[in-house]
Amino acid sequence: MNRLTTPWGAYELARYPEDPRDRLRAWDAADEYLLNHLADSPPPASGTVVAAGDRWGALATSLAGRYPAQVVQITDSYLTREATRANLARNGIDPGAVHLLTTRDAPPQRVDVLLVRVPKSLALLEDQLHRLAPAVHPGTVVVGTGMVKEIHTSTLTLFERVLGPTRTSLAVKKARLIHCAPDPDLPRSPGPWPLRYALPADAPAPVAGRTVVNHAGVFCADRLDIGTRFFLRHLPRGLGRSRVVDLGCGNGVVGLAVALAEPGARLLFTDESYQAVASAEETFRAGAGPDAEAEFLVGDCLAGVPAGSVDLVLNNPPFHSHQATTDLTARRMFSGARRALRPGGELWVVGNRHLGYHVTLRRIFGNAEVVASDRKFVVLKAVRK
Repeated sequence: MNRLTTPWGAYELARYPEDPRDRLRAWDAADEYLLNHLADSPPPASGTVVAAGDRWGALATSLAGRYPAQVVQITDSYLTREATRANLARNGIDPGAVHLLTTRDAPPQRVDVLLVRVPKSLALLEDQLHRLAPAVHPGTVVVGTGMVKEIHTSTLTLFERVLGPTRTSLAVKKARLIHCAPDPDLPRSPGPWPLRYALPADAPAPVAGRTVVNHAGVFCADRLDIGTRFFLRHLPRGLGRSRVVDLGCGNGVVGLAVALAEPGARLLFTDESYQAVASAEETFRAGAGPDAEAEFLVGDCLAGVPAGSVDLVLNNPPFHSHQATTDLTARRMFSGARRALRPGGELWVVGNRHLGYHVTLRRIFGNAEVVASDRKFVVLKAVRK
C-alpha cells in the first residue's frame, strides 16, 4: 500500500489483489501530474467526469474525493475495477461515488471532463477515443496523461484525428500531459475494431485458416505470435471429456485449437481483460461452429473456479503489468492453477526460455517437466500431486 498526496488530500492506495511481495505502486508520476493540473486549473464542478484507462483506481478514487460531479471510470481490466472498489472503501469514500464501466459497456452519452490515462496499447486508445467522441462537446475539458515513454507522436496524432487540436505539456518527473480542444466539425467515423483475419495455411493444425477476432488492446492483433504458434504444436492430446482452461486466453486461439482437436473437452476461457474475453468468445464462435459449447469468464486468474475442478490448464502468461516487467502475474496464475486442478491434473505453460518458469513451477508444484523447447521458447508441464 502507498499514499498518493494530492492538493486536496491524501489517499491510501493499493493494487489488486494486495501482495506484500509486490513493490509496484498503485499510482505514478503521470497520475500525480494530472491531479495537480486539475487543482491548478479546475474543470467545471458539475457534469460527468470520465477517467478512461485509470490503472488501479488512483484517478477515480482521488476524483471521487474531490468532485461532487458524477465520476465514471472506464477500464479494460477486471483487476482495476476490484482495486478501485477496494481503494474507495479503504479511503472511506461511498462506492456509489464512482460509476464503474468496462471497455465493453456503452460510454456516457455526454462527457464534460474527459481524463485519459494513455494505455500501453495504441489500438485500445484509438478504440476508446472513437467510442467516446460522440459524447464530447466543444466545452469538454480533455486532458490525457502518461509517462514520457508512453506518449509518442502517434499518440498525439490520434487525439488530434479523433477529437481535435492537441498539444503536449513540458515533462515533470518524466510524465507529460496531453491537452486536446474538441472540434465538433471533425468528421465522425467508426473505429476499425475489432480486427478479423484468417490464420495462415502454415499455422498448426487444426486452426490453420480459421478466423481470429481481436478487439482493441488484445496482444498480437494482426497475426499469430510465435510463442502461441510454438505452443499449438505441442498441446496435449487424448483429452476426452477433460475440463480444460485457457488461462489468460487472449483471443482464444489456444482454446479453439483444443476444441477442434478434442471435441469432447469442456472448455473455459478466462482472462482479466474484458476485450480479451470478448475476442476469445467471437474467435470460438467463428471457428468452432454455432453448436460448440464453452464458458467465458472475466476474472482474477482462476479465483472464480472451484478448487479441484479442472483437469488441464493451458497458459501463456504475460510478463508485464502495464509498463513494468514482473513475474508476479505468472506466479499468481501458477498458484491459482494448482488450487483449481484436481490431483493428477496438469498445468502446461509456454514462455521465453530466459524467464525461468521451471524454477517457479517447481517451487509451487514440486515438479516441472520440459515438454518441448527451441532456442527461444519452452513448453513446461507441472502436475498437481
